[in-house]
Amino acid sequence: MMNDADSVLFEVLTTGRLQVGVATLNRPRTLNGLSLPMCELLYDKLMAWANDPSIAFVILTGAGEKAFCAGGDLHGIYDSILNNETGNAWDNPYTRRFFDIEYRLDYLIHDYPKPVLCWGNGIVMGGGVGLMAGASHRVVSETTRFAMPEITIGLFPDVGGTWLLSRLPGGVGRFLALTGAQLGAADCLFLGLADHALESAHWPEFIAAVQKAAWHDEADENAITLEHLLKSMAMPIEGAGPLRQNYDAIRHACDGGDFHAICNAIARFANHSDPWLQKAAATFAAGSPGSARLSFTLLERARLLSLADVFRQEYIVSLQCGVQGDLQEGIRALLIDKDRQPRWNPATLQDATTVWVERFFEEPWPVGNEHPLADLGS
Repeated sequence: MMNDADSVLFEVLTTGRLQVGVATLNRPRTLNGLSLPMCELLYDKLMAWANDPSIAFVILTGAGEKAFCAGGDLHGIYDSILNNETGNAWDNPYTRRFFDIEYRLDYLIHDYPKPVLCWGNGIVMGGGVGLMAGASHRVVSETTRFAMPEITIGLFPDVGGTWLLSRLPGGVGRFLALTGAQLGAADCLFLGLADHALESAHWPEFIAAVQKAAWHDEADENAITLEHLLKSMAMPIEGAGPLRQNYDAIRHACDGGDFHAICNAIARFANHSDPWLQKAAATFAAGSPGSARLSFTLLERARLLSLADVFRQEYIVSLQCGVQGDLQEGIRALLIDKDRQPRWNPATLQDATTVWVERFFEEPWPVGNEHPLADLGS
């Protein structure tokens, strides 16, 4: 069994006078899914590198060829839910700590004083999106599969996902949240979810170029140098991705404030000629109705919030998902019993009402306590 200390590998590339820090998620057998120790290791090292004048910038990558990061520690969260005997959201110390440090880590990347390059090769989902979203240089490849598929496990697009999706063109974020649709490199670039594309076979060549380049004390100059390197090796993008091909239909179906109208429009994609839209409709139909309502509500509320306030809101909702809603049942059906027959509650979209969803926004900690992420962004 892998030691927690080996779950993230850290190395420093010597490039001359300055160095480049490389953090590699090292759980390829679990598609580099983020555990609590991994989040703690990453946070501590990124803080140290931020304050180390010898580090010019940071690279985030994943071990193996299949995934940068496919999500979070769902098995650990499931066990912690089962072990919570009171049924109160605050009485689950594992989820409190996990979401606290994961959200702090994601926010740190958004607010990092040096360039951060995220190599989004292979699967980039859930917690992987949280790590990638804040990087200054988000790089995808021909193997990238980018998605926020939380509706399939009774959760919502957290890790700042509600902030990210709420700022996409009208309707697109709702579509991605409610369908878990996967995006390739072309669509990630089209939506501004990635900045550059690089063929996976050229990654070693890129690292060699990084080691030969001249890096500076000024973060802005290093960001420009990185831009030039990535553009000089850019992967050609041929043709539009499926989201761009169906962009007008998605905007028409999912823009606006009528939850049930949007749900009905997505359901009608089941009869569309495009298999990608058919799959999106099928994922939505099989997903948690409660997650659909929760995601819709969160995206509405996130539009006018700061990033720090979005993380604070997501933290409350994530803890509440551990004691109500469908998270336990969704993980059970997908990963524990693997029967893929979740018994969602509420069972229908009609039952997932605006009144029902309000329970997820109630602060779970004792009266008088401040928000655990109150200092975020200060």
